[in-house]
Amino acid sequence: MQRIFIVGCPRSGTTLVQAMLARHPTILTMPETAFFEHLYGDLAWRWGDLDAKPQRRRLRQHLGFARKQARGALQPLRDIDPDMFALPEWPLRTGSCVRGFIRSLDARAQAEGRTAWVEKTPSHLLYIPEIERHVPDARFVHVIRPGEDVLASITDASLRYAGFNTMGIGLVPWSRRWNRAAQIHARHAQQPHHHFVFLDDLTRDMHHEWQRLCAFLHIDARAKLGASCNQPIADLRNEPWKHDAVSGLPGKAKRKAEGLFGPQMREWLQQQLVPYEELRHSCAGSEQQAECGVSYLFS
Repeated sequence: MQRIFIVGCPRSGTTLVQAMLARHPTILTMPETAFFEHLYGDLAWRWGDLDAKPQRRRLRQHLGFARKQARGALQPLRDIDPDMFALPEWPLRTGSCVRGFIRSLDARAQAEGRTAWVEKTPSHLLYIPEIERHVPDARFVHVIRPGEDVLASITDASLRYAGFNTMGIGLVPWSRRWNRAAQIHARHAQQPHHHFVFLDDLTRDMHHEWQRLCAFLHIDARAKLGASCNQPIADLRNEPWKHDAVSGLPGKAKRKAEGLFGPQMREWLQQQLVPYEELRHSCAGSEQQAECGVSYLFS
């Protein structure tokens, strides 16, 4: 069973890549679970948000028992799919929770005659060490988009869907989060179970990027794909900003930053954000160029 995690900074194109893979006949996927985020917590601290502090670890957690709040937060997984996540109650230990989660996905994929499953929660980028410890055969697909366009997309979504209050922490915190994501991407550039999809490359030459992605995942790139994604991957009533991505059909790249931000704002962003081209140089082609260094980016 191929166990695949799609990760990245929010609004980078992770939903689009998930929907593309969902069109493949051998792949099972589902809406975002935020499983490891709920299990381990510390989301704001892991992003590096100012004033965020790590949660206090009690003795029982050091002994491997899951946080009480985490076990309660995992119960809504049944709302995603009551058959897939049918455990009467999540186990007491953290490792047992992960094993139950993985077994649930494996069993559903096998029941449907599929040989791989994809879990897409962008913030699981921050939990890669924990995922690798519990799921040593996991493969990670990192989706990367220029920082200016990520922040423009977040701003656009915050303005158009203000009533949902999902991304309204402001440009300064989000610029720090994008830099944090870039740091993590670069750290994994030379690791064999990590693959990098740049959104601008995907929309410019979908065929080539699809071939690269299928080769990394060991799936047949020539398999007949569905006309569009027919697996449920988002609740568009509560996540309307994903509407254009859920078909799994890449459109023309949109440079939102150029239309949404003025010259002064774009200059500020360029000063604040990790240089995108340097990140591309570090990550693109790292599967073939192990000698490509990344440490100089984030001294």
